[in-house]
Amino acid sequence: MKRIALVEDNADNRLLVQAVLGDQYQVIEYEDGAAALAGMAADPPDLVLLDISLPGMDGTEVLSHLRRDPGLGGLPVVALTAHAMSGDRERFLGAGFDAYLSKPIVDFDALTTLVESLLARRQ
Repeated sequence: MKRIALVEDNADNRLLVQAVLGDQYQVIEYEDGAAALAGMAADPPDLVLLDISLPGMDGTEVLSHLRRDPGLGGLPVVALTAHAMSGDRERFLGAGFDAYLSKPIVDFDALTTLVESLLARRQ
């Protein structure tokens, strides 16, 4: 079973992602960037869903650490964020995220399709 790291500080959002993806993937939850980096270094996932607004270390900083790590740098990383203003998508993709999905997640099929397509590219 493919493994997805979900880095999200909001419990409701973690529950939602588990409900949508948990039957098809093993979803490993992290509430902050430091815990996520430590956990992913010890047991790398196949894909990362990364919130941008995290306590302590924001998602772009977590992404920067991931990209510099030889074992994790090639992971597909999705910016999962409530930042949905004009230009935000381009800004996050320009920062090195592989994809962007705005919150709240209302289109569950879009989330599933995005995850499937990113995982298929890695094979």
